[in-house]
Amino acid sequence: MKERIKKAASSKVVVTLVWLFGIAAIWEVMAMRVAETKRTPANILPHIGDIVKSIFDAKMVSNNMTAVQLVLSNASDTLLRAFWGFLIGAIVGFLLAILMKLSKIVEKTIFPYLMLIQMIPILGMAPIILAMTHDIGASRIIIAAILTFYPIATNTLAGLNSVQKEKYELMYSYSASKWTIYRKMLIPACIPYLFTGLKISAPMAITASILVDTLQGDGGLGCILSQSLKHAMSIYVFWQIVLFSAAVGILSCTLMGWIEKIVSPMKRIERKQNSIFARRKEAQYEKEKEKSLATGE
Repeated sequence: MKERIKKAASSKVVVTLVWLFGIAAIWEVMAMRVAETKRTPANILPHIGDIVKSIFDAKMVSNNMTAVQLVLSNASDTLLRAFWGFLIGAIVGFLLAILMKLSKIVEKTIFPYLMLIQMIPILGMAPIILAMTHDIGASRIIIAAILTFYPIATNTLAGLNSVQKEKYELMYSYSASKWTIYRKMLIPACIPYLFTGLKISAPMAITASILVDTLQGDGGLGCILSQSLKHAMSIYVFWQIVLFSAAVGILSCTLMGWIEKIVSPMKRIERKQNSIFARRKEAQYEKEKEKSLATGE
């Protein structure tokens, strides 16, 4: 019985629910504190129930659309730009990692500049990219790609460098070509690291797309978010975008995890075997503990 309770308490679903309830409780306490100041709570921190009610509210807020219709109609543009930026950034990041692994000179030359690019604030980068491209849509995709490729490049490079020296020696003993070494050993070894970078980058691409929308206008979630903050429409549009973007960010990270399980089934089997081994070891420890207590009595 104890083992079942421990297993249930340590499951991902229970841990996630505890975190969600904890965040909701903190939110509600802070919302009540805001309400006590007699300022407009919706402008600062409304109750979660009020935000949920606004989702189902049939009142028109702009262009003969309700708040939720307005959010969903603009979400497609933002998410599409985020997707293309993420895809381009992922491909560029992966290829850069391979290139840096192939040549230490390239790594020493490129890597410092990659770090430098990431240090530039996104709000300062947007006008520069727009001035270079003269295309609002293209500039948003490029900025999403820039924020995406660095975590993927660094994590993939770490995966390529994680292969032990003994494995290289084994491949050399079979006279394997460089292409074979990469295809059979290095690339499979870096897949878990690659997906770590993808899980980090997916929400970042969405965030970047929304932030750039606030600066450049021309539709998108960031544009109506900015208008909502300026009270050009219901403030609940802003809160709906916050919840929507958080949900999409979590789902994008979860999606990368599902794809990893499909692409890398051996890792799933390895994790399952490690989990079974850990449970057996814990059960054995409990038996030895009970036996020692019985002997002591």
